[in-house]
Amino acid sequence: MTQALRNIAIIAHVDHGKTTLVDQLFRQSGTFRENQRIEERAMDSNDLEKERGITILAKCTSVEWADANGDVTHINIVDTPGHADFGGEVERILSMVDGVILLVDSSEGAMPQTKFVTGKALALGLKPIVVVNKVDRPDERIQEVLDEVFDLFVTLEANDEQLDFPVLYASGRNGYASEDPSLRAGTLTPLFAKIVEHVPAPEADFDGPFKFLVTLLDRDNFLGRILTGKVQSGTVKVNSPIHALDNDGKIIETGRASKLLAFRGLERVPVEEAKAGDIISIAGLTAATVSNTICDPSVTEPLHAQPIDPPTLSMRFAVNDSPMAGREGTKVTSRMIRDRLNREAESNVAIRVTESADKDSFEVAGRGELQLGVLIETMRREGFELGISRPRVLFGEDDHGKRTEPYEITVIDVDDEYAGTVVEKMAIRKGEMTDMRPSGGGKTRITFSAPSRGLIGYHGEFLSDTRGTGIMNRLYEKYGPHKGKIEGRKNGVLISNGAGEAVAYALGPLEERGILFVGVGEALYEGMIIGENAKPDDLEVNPMKSKQLTNFRSTGKDDAIRLTPPKVMTLEQAIAYIDDDEMVEVTPKSIRLRKALLDPNERKKAGRKKEAA
Repeated sequence: MTQALRNIAIIAHVDHGKTTLVDQLFRQSGTFRENQRIEERAMDSNDLEKERGITILAKCTSVEWADANGDVTHINIVDTPGHADFGGEVERILSMVDGVILLVDSSEGAMPQTKFVTGKALALGLKPIVVVNKVDRPDERIQEVLDEVFDLFVTLEANDEQLDFPVLYASGRNGYASEDPSLRAGTLTPLFAKIVEHVPAPEADFDGPFKFLVTLLDRDNFLGRILTGKVQSGTVKVNSPIHALDNDGKIIETGRASKLLAFRGLERVPVEEAKAGDIISIAGLTAATVSNTICDPSVTEPLHAQPIDPPTLSMRFAVNDSPMAGREGTKVTSRMIRDRLNREAESNVAIRVTESADKDSFEVAGRGELQLGVLIETMRREGFELGISRPRVLFGEDDHGKRTEPYEITVIDVDDEYAGTVVEKMAIRKGEMTDMRPSGGGKTRITFSAPSRGLIGYHGEFLSDTRGTGIMNRLYEKYGPHKGKIEGRKNGVLISNGAGEAVAYALGPLEERGILFVGVGEALYEGMIIGENAKPDDLEVNPMKSKQLTNFRSTGKDDAIRLTPPKVMTLEQAIAYIDDDEMVEVTPKSIRLRKALLDPNERKKAGRKKEAA
C-alpha cells in the first residue's frame, strides 16, 4: 500500500543555503499565511544558530504540496547539521528518511562535511536528488561541480541506481529550481515534483504490531521527555500501552503514550493516532533514550539502530575557583554544573560526561572543538561560571597494543601565494598532504590527513598566515598510529603578579613585551594572563603600577600614553590558545585566561616535578 507521504533529509555543507531553501519551501507550499510575519532562516531556531549561521540541532518539519491535479502529498523534511562535530545527530536522522536532497554550492562544490553525511546516506541505500544551489553566483562553475559530485559518489561506493541521480539547478534565496541550468526565474515546483516522483513512499507494515525507533530526544517542561522518530510498523493511539527496549532486547521501562505530536510546518501539533511511515514525537516515558525501540508490549525484538562514531576530544569543565568567582554568574556550584552536563549528555548522545575523583570537575568528551564550544557558550548564557581546560584528544590502542590517535581529513582552500606557508605549517603539525589541485580563480585546494592533536589551536594561526582569506574544513577520518611529540604554542604569556585594576602607566611599557589581552581599568588577579610574551618564556609583570607623585616637575608636559587596543579573544580562540597548564575562566559577561595554578610558587613546584618526571 502506498500513501501520499514522503520523508526526506536535506544534506549540505555549512553556508551552502540549506535553511534558506527550506524557508522558500515553506512559503511556496502555503505553510505560512500571506500576512504571517516570519523570521529569515526560520529553521535555525536557537540564538547560537542565528548568530553563527550554522545548523546545530537536527529538526523535523513538514509541508503539504498539491500538484496540478490537486493530489496532496505530505512531505516530512529533516534539516540536518552541516558540521561534522554535530554528526551524532546526523547518523540517527538518516534512518528516519527514504531519500535525501544533496545541496551543493555552484562555486564551492562538494565539501568535506557534505562527504561525511552523504557517505552515511549512501551506505543506508538512500537515493539522492542533487540540487546545485546559488546558480546565480558570478563565479559559478556548475559543470565542474557536478563532475565533483559524481566523483564523490563513486569514491563513496554508490550503487548504479544512486549514481543515476536527478539534478536540479536552484537559487534558494530567490526561490526557483529548474532542470535547465541557464534559467534564472520561476518557482520551486520542479523540486516538489522531483521529490514526489523520485523519493519512494515509506515502506511500512500497517498490520504489524507498533514499533518506533527513537532518533531524537528533546525535553519539555510540561511533557517531560519527548522522543522523536519514525513509526516503522503498526499504529499507535494516545494512551496505548507501550514499553521501551534497549539494543539487546532488555525492557527499560513500561508506560503509556500520553501524548502524540506530529509536525505541521514549524509547529508540533497533538494528534490522536499515528500510522506506519509517519515521523512523530511521543511523550510519556521517563527513561527511554536515543536508539531505544518503543513498541507494543507484545514485541520483544528491538529494531536495528545505527552505531554512533566515538568522541575524539575531551575538556575538563571545573568549578570556577578564581578570586572573581560568583560575581557575574548565578550557577556556580558543582551540583548545578553536574546536573546541566548530565541533561546535555541525555539528549546529545555524541557527548560523554565523567566525574573526577575530587567531584569539582567533569571530563566532557565530544566530537570536536566546535561542538564543545557551543555547549560552553550555551551554558554561559544560562548563567554558569566555569573553568575550562585545554582540549585533549582521546587516545586508543590497536590490536598489537600500540597507541593510536584520531586523524582528520583537512581540506584547505587558499590563494596560491599562501599555499607554501600552509603546507609548511601543516608539516610541522604532522599533517600529510594527500592531494593538491588548482580550484580556479587563483586558488588552490590542498587536502591533508592530520592528527587531531596537531590541529588544536591552528585555526587562528591559519587565518593570520592567509590574511583571513583561507577556508579550512575538517572531518573525522579514523584512528591511526600515534605521531609522537607535536610542537605547541611557541610564545610564552604575560602573567599578572597581583590583584587590582590595570593602569595605562603600567600597560604602556608592557606593550613592548608583546600583545596585550586587557585594557585600562580591567579588574585583574594574581595568576591571570594579561598578554602574550614576544619570547618563549612566561613572564610575571605588574600591570597595576601607578606613577609616583612628587613635587618635582619634568621639563615640558608628560607625554600622553597612547595604547594599542587589546586583542579580545572569542571563546573558541581562547580555548584553542591556552596551554596544558592554563585555563579559560568563562562567566556570563567575561572570558579570561589564567594559569591553572594561580600561586607562582605552586607553579614553580609543579614545573620542577614535571622536569623530574
